[in-house]
Formats: sequence, structure tokens, C-alpha cells
Amino acid sequence: MNTIIKKKDTFSNKENLIIICNKLNLLHEFKLTDLELSYVEKKWKAEEELIFVNQYFRSVLIIKEKVEKNKSKKLEHIRLLGLKTYELLKKEKKISIINKALNTDELLSLIEGFVLSSYSFDKHKTTKTSNLKLSISIVDKKIKQTDIAELQNIVRGVFLTKDLVNEPFSHLTATDLANKIKEISVKSNIKIQVLKKPQILKLKMGGLIAVNKGSIDGPTFSILEWKPNNHKNKKPIVLIGKGIVFDTGGLSLKPTTNSMDMMKVDMGGAGAVIGAMYAIALNKINCHVIALVPATDNRPSGNAYAPGDVITMHDGTKVEVLNTDAEGRMILADALSYSKKYNPELVIDLATLTGSAANTIGHFGIVSMHQNAKRQHSQLKSIGDIYHERLAEMPFWNDYRELIESDIADIKNVGGPIAGAITAGKFLAHFIHSPWIHLDIAGPTYVKKKYGYRGKGATGMGVRLLYHFIKNYN
Repeated sequence: MNTIIKKKDTFSNKENLIIICNKLNLLHEFKLTDLELSYVEKKWKAEEELIFVNQYFRSVLIIKEKVEKNKSKKLEHIRLLGLKTYELLKKEKKISIINKALNTDELLSLIEGFVLSSYSFDKHKTTKTSNLKLSISIVDKKIKQTDIAELQNIVRGVFLTKDLVNEPFSHLTATDLANKIKEISVKSNIKIQVLKKPQILKLKMGGLIAVNKGSIDGPTFSILEWKPNNHKNKKPIVLIGKGIVFDTGGLSLKPTTNSMDMMKVDMGGAGAVIGAMYAIALNKINCHVIALVPATDNRPSGNAYAPGDVITMHDGTKVEVLNTDAEGRMILADALSYSKKYNPELVIDLATLTGSAANTIGHFGIVSMHQNAKRQHSQLKSIGDIYHERLAEMPFWNDYRELIESDIADIKNVGGPIAGAITAGKFLAHFIHSPWIHLDIAGPTYVKKKYGYRGKGATGMGVRLLYHFIKNYN
């Protein structure tokens, strides 16, 4: 993140300005000519929200406040204004924002949309664009520097997630992912433990070991812990992220176009959990949080696990594998059963788990299910509405459990042609008894066309949702 944001008390009329106001007569102090003011008035009366004035020696952008009673809709609309503002001013190196209309939450949303829009992933390009540095000054009496610092750290978490998800498998094996976690732990004082294959074998994590059998690279199981002295929760919240760093489908091989070619993103759940933990620790949120990241690639080889195999999981459950491309639930199941050792207050897992979820709601939200966590899920849904990382709750009736019953083992890893996202959730539910929320982020994790301020490619979806949920948890 190359954007520096700070609060200041005054501004200069030689600076590039973003002026947020709700009355035309507030513009006279900004040294606009009569001709420019006439132009602004014309656009204002035409109900244009963004009015751009190029004075050659500086750019002036006037944002007219829009009346919207629904808070969630207004904040998202303002973030999208932040995107449009960035697109108009992205070549500028210094900008001052003068706020004469928005409350603090709204102003932060504008800045959030602006800064999130500035992300680019050019690590593997010869010509770099992400080295451009931008300085933003905020002239507003109500906003605090701590508010600005918090937002910057949240954006750092989102950008970390986007970097991880955009990174190709050639540069991000399971071991590389664990090493990235180690790097951020040094910067944020997150406690970390990385388990490798001998320790994973000792723990009898049969799901993770089975998926890894076709790979020449070893699996990892990373444990991150943020436990401040003043934590408000008696028992920890556990976050679990699916870390399939590349998914060929195994012996149930995926087709390439619009499928396997995108499967560097199959660690999107792990990426979101890592980014959220980073933001939580940087902002010193007073909540005890543990994150579990099981990681491996899923490749076919002479030793790969095969359809028809029966796998003994970490908790002793016998699973009949009917599709090796339903591998994410295998590694998540081991992590879910492992989480019992912490006696958690709540467990939330995030995973790019099913095409069913993506096909059901697209990239516009997150498919969710829960077990014994009605109150927490309701809180998470409310947070999702505010930050536009919305939850689409699926039915979770007991009838769906029948679809994963096996003839030769305790359960099977796929439930058939119907309700794929839900039966995947039912499979996971077998391994967890604590209050639990399942988030299938297969749809919104990665997009091929630009999606607002989230851009193109990795979206970072889930980071802001988890961060604000943990911050406001009660």
C-alpha cells in the first residue's frame, strides 16, 4: 500500500482538491472563477454528483452529497463514488479532501473506496505501476487520526489477501504460504506455529494427507493466534481458511478453460483469513482470535488418492471419497475437528468450496450456513450489509444430511447433483460441535471483469467482513 493518509487543519488553494459539500455557496472560498462557478452551478442543478474542474495548475473535484436514508446503500454508494474519484484523479500525487457534508463513517467510506481502487498486481510485469505514491490529506474537524490509521490497516489486510490470491502457484506453494504468514507475524505480533508433514501425520489429519498424496510438495498446517491482554471474549473465536494453493481436481481432473486455469485462487479462504488476522493484529482489536490454515495443492499422480478410497479423518470419521475434486472439504474437516482443542466460542470457516455457490448467487455475495450460531450469524449478516460483503443464507435442513450417507463408510464427500453448496456444508457440519458459520466464497473471491472498487482479479472479499465482525463482537 503506497497511499499515505493524514489529517490536517488547513489547505492551500494551490493543491488538488476534493470538495464534499451540500450547498453551492460553500464553494466561494476555493478560488474558482466566475466562469467555473457558473459551470459548477449548471452541473449541480442537473443533479450530477461529481463535478470536475481542471484549472491546469490543479484539479478540483466537487462531490455533491446525495440524500439516501438507507445507511448500507448510502455507504456503498459513497465507496463507489470513491472509485469514480480515484479514476478521475489517479495521476495526481497529492490530494486534499475538504469535507463539508459527510459524517465520519461516510467520509471514511469515500476514502476506503478511493484507496481500495488504487490496488494493482504487477509483481510479474516488467513495467510496474504500483510504485506510484499518493498522499491524501483530510481537512475535517470530526475525523480522528486513529480512524484514518485503522482504515489504512484494514486496507493493508485487503491488499495482502489480494496479493496472495493473485499469486500464481509457481510462486505460492503450501510452504510459501506458510512463509508469507511468518513474514506478517513479525510485523503484527501474531503468534504463529507451522506444522509440516511429519507433525500432520502424527495428528492423523487423514483428509489433508490424502489430498496431498498426489503432490511432490509437502502440506502445511498454520496456526495463527492473536491474544491481547485485554481480550473481551472468554473463549477464542476460531477462523479457518481453505488453503488449496492449486487445484487440478486430482484424478477427477478439471477441464482447463474457465476452471483449472483459475485454480490458483482456491486458497481464497486462507487468503481472507490471513488478511483479516493481519488487520485485527495491526489495529490491536481486543478479541482473542485463532486462525487455522490447512494448505496443500491437489494434483494427480501415481500415488494420488482416488475415487472410491476410504479415508480416516483427524477425528476418526471414515469418509468415502467419490470425487477427488471435492478436496477442500477434506482439509477443512480436519481443521474443524482440530479446533475442538480450543473449546471455541465460535468457529467461522471461509472457502472457495463449490461451483454450486458461485452459480447460485454469482460474485455479488457470500453463501452462508450455520449450526447453533443464529445470533452470531445475524450479527455477521448485519456487518455484511454495511460493508457490502453480503450473506445469502441457505436452508440447512436435516434432510440434506441424508444425501451424504455412504454405503461403505460413515459419510461420503459428495452429495449428488442437487444442493451442492448445502451438502458440502452438511459434510463439514459433521466435524464441528461448537457454534459454527460456514462461508462459501467461491463466487466473489476472484472476478474476470472489474467489480467496482474491488477491481479485476482477486477481490479481497471476506477481510472487511471478518475484521468488523471481530471488532464489534459481543
